[in-house]
Amino acid sequence: QVQLVESGGGLVQPGGSLRLSCKASGIIFDISTMGWYRQASGKQRELVATDTSGGSINIADSVKGRFTISRDNAKNTVYLQMNSLKPEDTAVYYCYAVRAIIRSDYWGQGTQVTVSS
Repeated sequence: QVQLVESGGGLVQPGGSLRLSCKASGIIFDISTMGWYRQASGKQRELVATDTSGGSINIADSVKGRFTISRDNAKNTVYLQMNSLKPEDTAVYYCYAVRAIIRSDYWGQGTQVTVSS
């Protein structure tokens, strides 16, 4: 019903920047929330940032001031700008979306972000 395709991951040195993109397609007219979660090796998946229609943004304390989420509704795309990256930001980053009418959530396939010198 909803397909999410991420791009933009990769290897970056500490202090560097990356920009993740996630494009939604399919039945998307009622998507309310889009955002990002991440899962480091051996750890549980955790929220990074979400953007809900109407202007509500939720960002994890661990990335506040370094990461910025933005959304282009015309392109059905959500972005995650990641600055001042740290080794502890290394994880698989998953795009996330919620369809409001049927209250279903959807996940992308994930993109690896590795922060290492």
